[in-house]
Amino acid sequence: MIKGGAIIEHTNIALILIDVINDFQFDDGEQLLAQALSAAKNIANLKERAKMYNIPIIYVNDNFKNWDLDFVELVEQCLRQEERDKPFVKLLKPNIGDYHILKPSYSGFYATPLQLLLDDLNIDTLIITGVAGDMCVQFTANDAFMRGFNLYVPKDCIASKTEAANDIALKQMKEILKADITVADQVVLHHYIQ
Repeated sequence: MIKGGAIIEHTNIALILIDVINDFQFDDGEQLLAQALSAAKNIANLKERAKMYNIPIIYVNDNFKNWDLDFVELVEQCLRQEERDKPFVKLLKPNIGDYHILKPSYSGFYATPLQLLLDDLNIDTLIITGVAGDMCVQFTANDAFMRGFNLYVPKDCIASKTEAANDIALKQMKEILKADITVADQVVLHHYIQ
């Protein structure tokens, strides 16, 4: 066991990646991207570990009001751009077998089939990662808590526009939502059982 680590004892786990397919072309997008690059590396490493244990990977992504794009087209659009977002998206691009859901607003549960997918996969525990920690990640975590999910939000796998905003969001998720915020490499994963 890793000293100070968190062992996920629940067997039906899913890894949620919030808004990681992102062009950061919005107010303060550059500021968020600067904070998010280190989180992206940690998310990518956690995703690789989760894949080794057959833990479902679910991309829950904003459609950025591009109602004419599906998820695959959104990924391709971000990867085609030679803009500032390309290294981030390239690091976190989905693989065959990953799930994806487009969301119209902050929470991954609002007006999406996320709950149906989680029910179908018999999930009781969520590891939530992504951007922005104080917005879409926190709104999704709030809704997950209200639905009775066990929550892990590795503090090095989310990013907000500022470190201070991220720290406040993490504190609230830990204290109010009872989320475990142990850093990703200290989270001990177990085999996923469906």
